[in-house]
Amino acid sequence: MTSPEPLHPTPLWLDGWYQFSGRLVSPNFGPRPRGTHVDLIVLHCISLPPGQYGGDEVQRLFTNQLDWRQHPYFESIEGMKVSAHFYIRRNGDLQQFVSANDRAWHAGASSYRQRSNCNDNSIGIELEGVAGDRFEDSQYETLAGLCAAILQRYPITQIAGHEHIAPGRKTDPGNGFNWRLLQRSLGLASPYFPDGLL
Repeated sequence: MTSPEPLHPTPLWLDGWYQFSGRLVSPNFGPRPRGTHVDLIVLHCISLPPGQYGGDEVQRLFTNQLDWRQHPYFESIEGMKVSAHFYIRRNGDLQQFVSANDRAWHAGASSYRQRSNCNDNSIGIELEGVAGDRFEDSQYETLAGLCAAILQRYPITQIAGHEHIAPGRKTDPGNGFNWRLLQRSLGLASPYFPDGLL
């Protein structure tokens, strides 16, 4: 009797792509500066139009396929070219747009703990939602799993919101986001998070 073939598990990451995410490739990315250490996770929230969930407008925005005439709000962001590495839907579904090895365009003008240009050293995660509103349990579950996988793969030392890296300009994910729940889920000490938050 012959032995069964050994199982070869699929690697969790392949060239910066996470195996448990759906892939929608965005053209809005670039190389990270030479010698950069990816040590920051930045959390955002987004919905298009604001407060409306379940459509594909965010995906279309990140892939430069959004019809600017589809909704009056879109005229205010016409021509914007942005992306995030990951997007978590209200039901917990996870999509990836940019390899985590590359530089996505999610942070904009930003600075955190004496370093500017946070796109250079960060991984951006968008949650489907509106700043200040609550997020779904399924989103926290997916987020915790994703962050744990990122922490295993990259030398992450800090997790912050867009509001922390661009204060006065951005307010997301806002006071509806449960930072303590994320901290407990990941088992991380408070220095990983913005000062005074926990």
